[in-house]
Amino acid sequence: MIRATEYVLSESPFVVRRTARWGDCDPAGVVYTGRFTDYLLGAVGLYTAHMAGGEGRLGEVHGVGTPCKAMSFEFIGTLWPGDVIDITCSVEAIRTKSFDIRCVARRPDGALVFDAMFSPICVRLDRREGTPIPDSLRAVLDRFLSPAP
Repeated sequence: MIRATEYVLSESPFVVRRTARWGDCDPAGVVYTGRFTDYLLGAVGLYTAHMAGGEGRLGEVHGVGTPCKAMSFEFIGTLWPGDVIDITCSVEAIRTKSFDIRCVARRPDGALVFDAMFSPICVRLDRREGTPIPDSLRAVLDRFLSPAP
């Protein structure tokens, strides 16, 4: 039996469980830093599909594209093959044309592994130029917005 390396663990809060694979590692057996981007993008993809209600890509459901405008990471821990992380995703901020999805990865014991931000920007589908977040998409993002600290 092949074990899934990535799946939705919880929908509220939204958590993706990811298992590091041997192929993600350097010769010393430590997960390459660049693979953390793959982990982030996988979690964001599952999260935005959830926000879209399983009806396609989040932006396109609302008439816009949502390419990445920015991405940032704080690397806190290392991973080895077979290590498991739980990536909690939430909408952190909503602006005029873009929004932030924060993804915090922890080991099952709660130890932090990374804290990352993925920032899509809304673009028109007929040409690649920024456009305000459609009201229908803004309403969805508002439902998933993290409460202010």
